[in-house]
Amino acid sequence: MNNYTHNLPAVAMRGLVMFPFMQLNFDVARAASTQAVDEALKRDSRVFLITQKQAEKEDITTDDLYETGTVAVIKQVMRLPGGAIRLIVQGIARGIVHEYTQTEPYLECEVTEIDETYSELSKIEEAYCRVIKKKLEEYFSVSPKIQADKFYHVMNINHLGQLADTAASMTEIDVSERQAVLSELNFMRRAQILITSLTRAVEVTEIEQEIIKKTRERMQENQHEFFLREQLRVIHKELGEDETAEAEELREQIKKAKLGKDRTEKLLKDVDRFERMPPASSESAVIRTYLDTVLDLPWQKPKKERFDIAGASAILEEDHYGLQKVKERILEFLAVRRMTGGKNTTVLCLEGPPGVGKTSVAKSVARALGRKFVRVSLGGIHDEADIRGHRKTYIGAMEGRIMAAMREVKVRNPVMLLDEIDKMGRDYKGDPSAALLEVLDNEQNMAFRDHYIELPFDLSDVLFITTANTLDTIAPPLLDRMEIIRLTGYTASEKLHIARGYLMKKALEKTGMKPEQIEITDDAIDKMIDSYTREAGVRKLEQSIETLCRKAAKQILESGGKKVKVTAENLSDYLGREKYHFDNMNETDEIGIARGLAWTSAGGDTLSIEVNVMDGSGKVELTGKLGDVMQESAKAAISYIRGAAERLNIDGSFYEKKDIHIHVPEGAVPKDGPSAGITMATAVISSLTSRPVRHDVAMTGEITLRGRVLPIGGLKEKSMAAYRAGIKTVIIPEENMPDIDDVPEEIRGDIEFIPVSSMDGVIDTALV
Repeated sequence: MNNYTHNLPAVAMRGLVMFPFMQLNFDVARAASTQAVDEALKRDSRVFLITQKQAEKEDITTDDLYETGTVAVIKQVMRLPGGAIRLIVQGIARGIVHEYTQTEPYLECEVTEIDETYSELSKIEEAYCRVIKKKLEEYFSVSPKIQADKFYHVMNINHLGQLADTAASMTEIDVSERQAVLSELNFMRRAQILITSLTRAVEVTEIEQEIIKKTRERMQENQHEFFLREQLRVIHKELGEDETAEAEELREQIKKAKLGKDRTEKLLKDVDRFERMPPASSESAVIRTYLDTVLDLPWQKPKKERFDIAGASAILEEDHYGLQKVKERILEFLAVRRMTGGKNTTVLCLEGPPGVGKTSVAKSVARALGRKFVRVSLGGIHDEADIRGHRKTYIGAMEGRIMAAMREVKVRNPVMLLDEIDKMGRDYKGDPSAALLEVLDNEQNMAFRDHYIELPFDLSDVLFITTANTLDTIAPPLLDRMEIIRLTGYTASEKLHIARGYLMKKALEKTGMKPEQIEITDDAIDKMIDSYTREAGVRKLEQSIETLCRKAAKQILESGGKKVKVTAENLSDYLGREKYHFDNMNETDEIGIARGLAWTSAGGDTLSIEVNVMDGSGKVELTGKLGDVMQESAKAAISYIRGAAERLNIDGSFYEKKDIHIHVPEGAVPKDGPSAGITMATAVISSLTSRPVRHDVAMTGEITLRGRVLPIGGLKEKSMAAYRAGIKTVIIPEENMPDIDDVPEEIRGDIEFIPVSSMDGVIDTALV
């Protein structure tokens, strides 16, 4: 055996052991290692590969390296992004470090290269070769990781040292064991180390294969995705850690819930399925989530409600100002529940503009009954599954909003508010309003089936209340199941009382102010109502009062004052310039200008309609962003005038010689509805006859081709708009006379209502 000493650049390897006559590819990233590779390439491409004792260590010294490594020649180099290098090297011979001649900027050492002479085998060496090959056959039989061509190659090696090196490089033994093989120069001792490692590797591999075999027997065919999870389950079972406590806990919960025989049997079957499944499988998680959801529902008997009519009346008065008819209907509703023992199943629908108190009325009902309150927002939903839930076969399936609300409230007889029921949509996924039919029908909802829950649930004890801004978009079958209670807008005096009695307290509480720190005069509140908040309800008014409190708090802290007083004169200093200006009545009677009354979602408003008649060819032009219904009303008015031209003292050929232009100001605002029909007819007649329209008269009503005046809606809001504009006379359809009772008394005392059944009455009253 002849040994040679060389001075070679050294590369420290982590988790790898290089053997002679072995080809290896690996990446080099550390700066010292890449420089050592570059230096080797400059010389004869030889490099010394040596293994670290601790693979995870980044900054190493010579003490962190083994003494024995492998001299290798670099066959191929590939530069990678970030400065790393990918190498393919071929082992030449063992090497033992004599001394390190350099440690910076890279390792360089004197290496004694071991020349292993392959002489003819002795009998004992031949015996060792046979033992190694037999162990390799055992290892190959239980491990599928050795390729057949590599196995046959190693089986043809007849030198003990080379056989031990090659076998150590291709089997899965620890790095420390491989290094021990590499460090041993005596062939037989090297073989003994390898045989011990191979024996241990075969035993570990046999145990691993036994685990895999048991795992496959428990799995269905082709369920490869559960392979690793099932291995873990088998390992737990071998260790005696089989987990059944969770399933037993679920069974106990189901029995305590007292769900009835059919429901209990169904859920216990689901628990059995859950117990048989791998704990980490996706279906196991689905079943567990389902069982938790079902057990969270309030299956027990409902809590007893309170039937105190006097107490309920006091609560409604405490929570709300005005709304006398609404309060009366709520108390009637509660009285019937008292007489029937809670069996009244009427579904109330609170309809009205935003901010008038629909949600707070529902909360007051819950408080009066001593029930829990839960709100379900229906605005914008367009999928039937939002009501009925998703079937468990879908990924991400969950219960519908009704059952989710029942889980949240945890009692079987809450007051459930279905908010914004008029804002539901529909698409190809179904019609949620159709799904609500079962929820709100007392003949069906005692066994409501959510697609996710799959068990019948009794909703008959739930008191449903719905809210809507308008009834036009609600499906007729759904509307038929509800009793409508309309909450109209508030008058200015009602808003003043609400601001004083309710909104100020809430604003002070929100902003942390004390009553003695801010004073808002009645004139300031009136100005806020008229010039800063055009609405039917009081939501914007509440926001404006909160703004005043915030600005007052800032002013007190900055100036050190004790009190802020807000008046009508300095209101703009806090809220800015006025946002709204109500149209007052015209100062003089004018030809071709009539004042109509309109209903909007923010309450009532006045509508000025202007008409010009010019020489032309009989064209009729409509401007002002009018909707289809309003355009049809204008055409009906023109047709009526043509038919009654002689009686109205109008030239019968006006439709051939005159062009008529009807315009409604504020052209950017969309306008629609039939109630402006008599107003447009009056303005056109005024222009054609040159008779002025009275400036203190407003009107509302639908017109027919024969001149009949049909009833309209929203009389209260329209009357309030006329009152704000200073109008003293309002022409209304005769059939709307009963609606005058809904108009606040202060307005009825200041406005004269003129009922008409035809255009003749309108003309007699409106035209000078």
